[in-house]
Amino acid sequence: MFSEEEHELRVLINSFNMCLMTSNFSIEYLLGIGTAQHQDDQNDRIDLQLEGGDLWEQFHNLGTEMIVTKMGRRMFPTIQITAYGLEADAQYSFLVDLESIDSKRYRYSFHQSRWIATGPGEPELPSRVFVHPDSPAPGCHWMGGPISFDKIKLTNNQMDKRGHIIVNSMHKYRPRIQVIKHGAEEKRALFSFEETTFVAVTAYQNHRITSLKIERNPFAKGFRDGDVDELKQINIFTPLLTLIKNFEP
Repeated sequence: MFSEEEHELRVLINSFNMCLMTSNFSIEYLLGIGTAQHQDDQNDRIDLQLEGGDLWEQFHNLGTEMIVTKMGRRMFPTIQITAYGLEADAQYSFLVDLESIDSKRYRYSFHQSRWIATGPGEPELPSRVFVHPDSPAPGCHWMGGPISFDKIKLTNNQMDKRGHIIVNSMHKYRPRIQVIKHGAEEKRALFSFEETTFVAVTAYQNHRITSLKIERNPFAKGFRDGDVDELKQINIFTPLLTLIKNFEP
């Protein structure tokens, strides 16, 4: 097993190698930005299923929030998919980046219990790409079970050097999953799921989101330390604070 630091280094190396494999050292090339995003005839068979769709839908109905920190915070729910229709012997890579939903900044209206736009957003840096550490691998490998992107971390540090995906707090994003088929002629297929849309926050705004995250991810690191302080700010779940704070796995 790799330590977290070793894993992140491996991800960065894979990302670098992916760039070397292409004729253009650019994120735009990797993501196919500026080209048709529809799948061609050969890729029409490829399909991705979002695992944990019911859980994502629960969060989506409330307005999903994802905590971001300077050091980087993992997403919950995590992005996990199952792939179908790949060629067993062909080589594929799986990548994730975040698509900015719009150019607006948001705030949570407690009176209306929803997120509302408040004005123009901050300029967005070119989205970083998370390359799954198994990339590239044959189609039979990817179709052998769920593909997890649980190592993705979000940060609001614009100068981040750890390879985390940079976002602006109080802005909306949606993960995009790209499947690249390697060969004499590369093929790309781009997928996204509406229910994975989220608002990046430094502290949870909707207490129902906090409650659902504790309910479905009770032993997550964030709720054992940093997010406990956020719960205090909301001034709810007081009986749970001691239990969560003292929990040791």
